[in-house]
Amino acid sequence: MRGKEIVKEYSIITISTLIIVFGIYFFKFPNNFTFGGVTGLSVIIGHISPISPGTANLIINILLLIIGFLVLGKKFAVKTIYACMLLSVCISALEHYLPLKAPLTDEPLLELIFAVSLPAFGSALLFNIDASSGGTDILAMILKKYTSFDIGHALFLSDILITLSAFLVFDIKTALFSFIGLMAKSLAIDNAIESINLAKYFNVVCSEPQVICDYIVNKLHRSATVCDAQGAFSHNHKYIIFTAMRRSQAVQLRRFIKRVEPGAFILISNTSEIIGKGFRD
Repeated sequence: MRGKEIVKEYSIITISTLIIVFGIYFFKFPNNFTFGGVTGLSVIIGHISPISPGTANLIINILLLIIGFLVLGKKFAVKTIYACMLLSVCISALEHYLPLKAPLTDEPLLELIFAVSLPAFGSALLFNIDASSGGTDILAMILKKYTSFDIGHALFLSDILITLSAFLVFDIKTALFSFIGLMAKSLAIDNAIESINLAKYFNVVCSEPQVICDYIVNKLHRSATVCDAQGAFSHNHKYIIFTAMRRSQAVQLRRFIKRVEPGAFILISNTSEIIGKGFRD
């Protein structure tokens, strides 16, 4: 990997992890929200023991990283180790230099929204570059390697168990907010990933494909596939152009087609899963 790509990738990891830290420390920890994961378990440990949530998070993550290294070997993801340690160290540093005695506001629903959305957005950025912030994701990697167990269900089960324990440790209000956060977390991450990767897929039925293809290749720096077609009603000879591109480019292409060939039939679809050159490897 080239130097610029490495710098760009680790810059994204750093920014994403800091977003997660901000959501966890300023909104999740002060309100005792426990919707799964290592940070949720850390909240519970911090409440029932003299160990602070940040310290508990650091200890658990170090143990999981050691287990991951021993079980998964040297190829154990360096990006995950970096993100995991950065998250744990930042949370511990904030507890030391900027301790919080109470939630930032007296609106728990507002704080729940930030406690869910910020870590979800940060996690989505990490997942998008094949990285993670560690925690229970390490257990998922181990299960994936040695078993055929459904990883998604296993992680969701562990999250539920951690969340349900909030009913035993905290008051019913905090526990119910935590349960809502658990349900919202998965949806928020999925939606964030889809939004980040969202692209437009074009089917363009036209009579003069060359002008449109030249614009796609030379102006938008994308490629396209052209196929012969025949109208079912008119039986006229037509061409179909297949292409995919980012949203900003899609707006330009749509305007160009309507200008050079107003009679063209354009079908535009949203997609977040495009694999190939110019998109995901």
